Amino acid sequence: MPLIFEVGDKVTLKKPHPCGSKDFEIVRMGADFRIKCLGCEKELWLSRRKLERRTRKIYRNGERLKKSDIERE
Repeated sequence: MPLIFEVGDKVTLKKPHPCGSKDFEIVRMGADFRIKCLGCEKELWLSRRKLERRTRKIYRNGERLKKSDIERE
C-alpha cells in the first residue's frame, strides 16, 4: 500500500547519507520526490517507490505518524 507523504514532512531513512545523517525533509512531490538532507542541506531526487522502500519513520508537524495515518486504503 502506498504511503501518504506531504511537502514539509521529515523522514528517517534506513541508510544514512554520506554525511552521516538519516534525516531528510520532503521538498517537492510528483513522479519523483526531491528530498533535502538535514545534515548537509544536499538535495536528492528519488522515485516514489525507492522513497517508500527506504522510509523508516515519518514526522509531520513534529509528531511521528502512526502506520494507520500514513497508508492509503
